[in-house]
Amino acid sequence: MELINILKNLPEVKGPVEKKLSFNIKLKWTLLILLLYFILENIFLYGLSNNALKNFEYLAVIMGTSFGSIISLGIGPIVMASIILQLLVGSKILEIDVSTSEGKKFFQGLQKLLVFFFIIFESVVYVVMKGLEAHPGYAPIVIFQLILGGLAVLFMDEVCQKYGFGSGVSLFIAAGVGWRLVVAAFGFVDVQGGICLLSFNQVSCPGQVFAFLQALTVGSTQGAMLALFAIITTVVLFLIVVWTQSLKIEIPLSYDRLRGFSMKWPLQFFYASVIPVILTAALIANLQLFTGLLQNSLGHATILGDMQQGRPVSGILFWITPTNIVQTLITNSFSWKLIPQLLGHLSFYMFFAALFSVFWVKTSGMDAGSQAQNILNSGLQIPGFRKDRRILESILERYVMPLTVMGGIAIGLLAALADVLGALVGGTALLLGIMITFQFYQNIAQQHAIDMNPALKKIMGV
Repeated sequence: MELINILKNLPEVKGPVEKKLSFNIKLKWTLLILLLYFILENIFLYGLSNNALKNFEYLAVIMGTSFGSIISLGIGPIVMASIILQLLVGSKILEIDVSTSEGKKFFQGLQKLLVFFFIIFESVVYVVMKGLEAHPGYAPIVIFQLILGGLAVLFMDEVCQKYGFGSGVSLFIAAGVGWRLVVAAFGFVDVQGGICLLSFNQVSCPGQVFAFLQALTVGSTQGAMLALFAIITTVVLFLIVVWTQSLKIEIPLSYDRLRGFSMKWPLQFFYASVIPVILTAALIANLQLFTGLLQNSLGHATILGDMQQGRPVSGILFWITPTNIVQTLITNSFSWKLIPQLLGHLSFYMFFAALFSVFWVKTSGMDAGSQAQNILNSGLQIPGFRKDRRILESILERYVMPLTVMGGIAIGLLAALADVLGALVGGTALLLGIMITFQFYQNIAQQHAIDMNPALKKIMGV
């Protein structure tokens, strides 16, 4: 009873009074949250003496953060709370009936309470284990700033869910991927501040488009092939992901009160959407971060792995961490031990993506029973069948769970392959960015085609 009272009194963003917000209002709130996110990402922690997490910068995009900033925790606490609670509920250790409104509210409240816990826990761990090392006497100040940043990300996510286009977690990942993709493709300023466009022969270009031109200029075949394959891989992945997003099964339905009027209820092949990949990528990112922090604190490697420059070179994590296979082939540095590492990485992503797909569908109201109830509430039924929830649920069950598992395995495989083919940004990050952006497009096109600005309608083709 005490826990229920605590969950009911947790701070939250009050939802809008209107049942449906207009496109303009959602656009303003989304852009405002996005601007605030980029501002916070560039506010550095006061009292920080050493940022050991800078070696893990390749994980920052998956975590929706910039290590060393006030939002160094990123979406980590939100995702970890979701992972743990889904595992507990999915394995029946916690008996919560999410099919009821009360059960759903209890689940959401418990998840938010876990987020608060992880914000405080991760803030302390980052500082105590010297991932973000504070000046002597400044540790409490750095921890306090991290907690504030974690709370800011949590409530920005809530604002986005209630007033913007979808989830703030997805928005932050897509924003980070988009920014890094532009820099990786067209960056012309190197780490020392040199501009490669002024002198191709003296300054190396970070952007692969310019790096390709530079390699051709100086006659470097290997450099040209590395840049070209990175660009080609990115384009091919983009086309594959957009195509797979269009795969779906359509259930024919008819209105019981309007004879002759019918529609189709779409069930996407990636039924659980991009969520399983976000959770899987965040899981391995957190494992790598924890291993790095543990090694930094103990002063030696552990069984989890020996972290060098932010990447494991041995231990358990080495066998599930991707290596750019294309790059090793071009540079003649390929080793046969990369094959079991590749298989371990593929297996890890496929297994956990499928697992999280099942748990997500069962805890988010996307199971066959909930879908059947949604169809009946809409006044729809399957032609030729009696209007009964149990019959409708049994028909949907033939598709929902197979799509959940197969879609989870497929998206896990796609993400894992993207990691080892050497795209412009991390393969998983690129996959997430493309899928999230495409979903934003679909949601906006479906929900706001009527009240959208005419100019935007032409751009989006709706």
